Amino acid sequence: MIDLLVAGGGPAGLATAIHGALAGLEVVVAEPRPTPIDKACGEGLMPGALRALTQLGVTVAGQPFRGIRYVDGITGRHAEAQFRSGQGLGVRRTGLHAALAARAAQLGVRLVQRRLDNLYQDGACVTAGGLTARYLAAADGLHSPTRRALGLCAPHDPHRPARYGLRRHYAVEPWSDLVEVHWSGRSEAYVTPLAPDLVGIAVLTSERMAFEAQLSRFPVLMSRLCAAAGTTRVRGAGPLRQRVRSRVAGRVLLVGDAAGYVDALTGEGLTLALTAAGELVRCVRAGHPQDYERAWRKLSHSHLLLTGSLLWAREQPLVGPRIVPLASRLSWLFRQGVNLLA
Repeated sequence: MIDLLVAGGGPAGLATAIHGALAGLEVVVAEPRPTPIDKACGEGLMPGALRALTQLGVTVAGQPFRGIRYVDGITGRHAEAQFRSGQGLGVRRTGLHAALAARAAQLGVRLVQRRLDNLYQDGACVTAGGLTARYLAAADGLHSPTRRALGLCAPHDPHRPARYGLRRHYAVEPWSDLVEVHWSGRSEAYVTPLAPDLVGIAVLTSERMAFEAQLSRFPVLMSRLCAAAGTTRVRGAGPLRQRVRSRVAGRVLLVGDAAGYVDALTGEGLTLALTAAGELVRCVRAGHPQDYERAWRKLSHSHLLLTGSLLWAREQPLVGPRIVPLASRLSWLFRQGVNLLA
């Protein structure tokens, strides 16, 4: 019997598989899409994510960045914080996925191209998609079919606007060795250096409109892009906020975006996914899957608190427009928050 079956072959699923293989488990990953998989994301790996990848034996190539800069999208006023614990790295999502897939294959993880439907579990095993395992790790994304099938989705708050992410790449030399977050009245644009001649721009917004129309809200950023050519098509994701009742249901455990999501505002989803994958495997190997819920909550506490607080401030009419000026004035607090997440 398979020890650990993983639903979803994205970064969270592959990290779980690698942790499992390193722990001596027989692991199979089920993913219907061909490798590498692209996705709309900011593509910036914080120092904590790089440390987690190193522990997995995964090496990725990219463009280093040394901190975060908040920029008023209209005036250009800014605040910045440098990391105290190493550099971050801008990495194309496809490059990250290919590196994780190669490491999983090196460790003998088997990848099958299928969906895991018809889920059934009892006290001894889980069966899905014609495969049977002792445990199932659901890493099947923001709108996880496994989470929905198990009734683990919590109701959405009707009073909070849904937020979406859009991403595209531009052929231009990075003008900064920081990840820039440009703020407008109702959206944010993340600029991540990815190569000597490439930047990625991800927009977070609650308004549905074309990507170029979204960018027009950021004149300071537009002046940097000038006539730079877009090199990839626009990718989107959302709604971002996903509330989850529990990360554990019998022998099924949720990891990555499937485990719940607040917002991409602080850019720490990958770090949490990589570290939570290790905790999931630890709990499964010990035969105590129920311990994973507590471990996940402990790991995610700072991330959820800071992301939720910043998102709340963003939504307040009197506070939202003052986030960048406050970050500039209270620079010590801004540096503390950035480094707590890093």
